[in-house]
This record gives sequence, structure tokens and C-alpha cells, in this order.
Amino acid sequence: MTLKDCFYVGTIVSKFSFKGEVLVKLDSDDPELYENLESVFIALGNNLVPFFVEKCSLHKTDLLRIKFEDVSSEADADALMKSKLYLPLSFLPKLTGNKFYFHEIIGFTMEDVNYGYVGKIVGVNDITSQALFEVENDGKELLIPMNDEFIEKVDRQHKKIIVKTPEGLIDLYME
Repeated sequence: MTLKDCFYVGTIVSKFSFKGEVLVKLDSDDPELYENLESVFIALGNNLVPFFVEKCSLHKTDLLRIKFEDVSSEADADALMKSKLYLPLSFLPKLTGNKFYFHEIIGFTMEDVNYGYVGKIVGVNDITSQALFEVENDGKELLIPMNDEFIEKVDRQHKKIIVKTPEGLIDLYME
């Protein structure tokens, strides 16, 4: 299993007990999805190492309390501190309609209902307060806000996203 075949679940942020339990800060809007994990991949060095889950439960709002098999002491848990957890992409539920995962739309083309062909989606910038589509058109990079009001249709069959951006936004980049 490689990193590109997986998605980020969260990071181990603290120990919970002297029996090796840890708390994971989840990167999810839906933490309940992770209550019944059987296994996860933990990034250790340059490798993803499978760990089997003995038990896990939600702890407060966005923390997951996990007891891994073969992690039975504070020292074992210490060795995992700050490690990132991953799951295979196949674990993600299928989305329909205009909902999508960021990794899913890379390589899709973007069309604007007024402007026409905008370009190819090469990435998503989600480090800003407003996530942005990174679109490439003839060597130019366009940053289009990922706003629900702009997204008209996600066409998975034709690998295309149709948007309706404010007048002049695309022209700013193409001049």
C-alpha cells in the first residue's frame, strides 16, 4: 500500500492510558465513520505500516480513542506519538451529485457555462480559508474558488466539472 492509494485520517496526538491507548485527532466532518475500525496504516519513517485495532471509540467531538493490538505500554504508545494514520481510498463512501473528494477531481476538465472551456484541474488548494480549484490552461494557472454556488454540475462519467463563475473572473487570468 502506498500513500497515493490512501487518504489521511488523522494524527496521534496523545496517550490515553498506561495500557497503550492513544487519542487520534481526526480530520473529518463525520467522525462516526471511524468508530468501528479494524485496522489502519500508520506512517512510520517512509513506510505505511498496518496496525490492527483491538478497540476504538469516539472521545469528545473529534478525537478517536484507539487501543491497537501489540501496543500495550506507555513506551509502545510513545513510539507512535505524532504519527499520521491512513486508510485505503476504497474505504471512502461513494459520493454522488455535486459532492466530491478533492483527490477524485484531479484530471477533470472545467467548463464555465458562460466562458466555455476553462482548463484541466491539476490540484486543490485547501490551505486558504476558501478552498480553490487549481486549473491549468495553456501554461497559465487559474485559481477558481470552490464555492457551492459556482458549481453547476460534477459529471463523473465525462470527468468534467461545470461551473458558473462571476463575470470577469476567468478573463482576469486569460489576459
